[in-house]
Amino acid sequence: MTSGAAPDEAPHREPQGRSVPGPVLFARYAYPPNALGYCGPADSAGFLGMASEGADLRGLSRLATQFAGAWPYLQLIAGCNGIAEPLDPRVVEAYWTGNELVTRVPPSALATSLDDRFERRDGPQLGHVMPAAPGGVPQHNFHVFAVYPWLGLLRSGMDGPPLEVLDRCRIRWGHVEAVTADHVTVRSRRLRFEDSRLTLGAEQIEHARHSFESQAFTTDLRPGDAVSLHWDWVCDRLSPESLGWLRYCTSRNLHAVNALAPPGPAAVCGA
Repeated sequence: MTSGAAPDEAPHREPQGRSVPGPVLFARYAYPPNALGYCGPADSAGFLGMASEGADLRGLSRLATQFAGAWPYLQLIAGCNGIAEPLDPRVVEAYWTGNELVTRVPPSALATSLDDRFERRDGPQLGHVMPAAPGGVPQHNFHVFAVYPWLGLLRSGMDGPPLEVLDRCRIRWGHVEAVTADHVTVRSRRLRFEDSRLTLGAEQIEHARHSFESQAFTTDLRPGDAVSLHWDWVCDRLSPESLGWLRYCTSRNLHAVNALAPPGPAAVCGA
């Protein structure tokens, strides 16, 4: 997707459910920022063990509710699709990488959710974000691009760190080039910021972790595998359909925030 381009088309596929339980799938993506101290429970080492072993589903479900940024999106997606359990694997997949469920959340419902969670708490500063709701979908990258203040900081003239945070915090995709004991080399597209817009640049090589002290979310990774990444971790192996949905949701949410008039999210932090 280039600056100003229309978003990609959505893949035509119903979410099929996954063999990985929803609480485990949630934990795979939630652990990387948790380990950095950004969100969730304080015991990140214990959380990693639970996420990699996947045995204590009740404990993982309880911990998932402590992720204040993600949990309301799970509730929103589930509610709009008539699914009782926010940690249903289809709902969790929809939030982190996308599937058909995100397209069934009306823009008005997303806007109302944002209003309930942020604007009423933070006042009119969040009003600059609300116009992004009709064009976006409630996948994690919407929250990163539209709600977090980093894009606003870029538009206010602060280069460097805000773009790095945006790029690492979003769920991104890549293709494995090489695998070592705990790390992989991956080809992925980095975010660029040009003319007040976020776009995806050409593929570059990056290094990510896939295990730590024999604890891993994915096993038997091989060159050519498509994977999802969050911060410096590989979270999952992506099927062609899942890769298509992640591309689509990223495209939709970039298009939504690029349509915001500056300063956009800069108002959140008073920039």
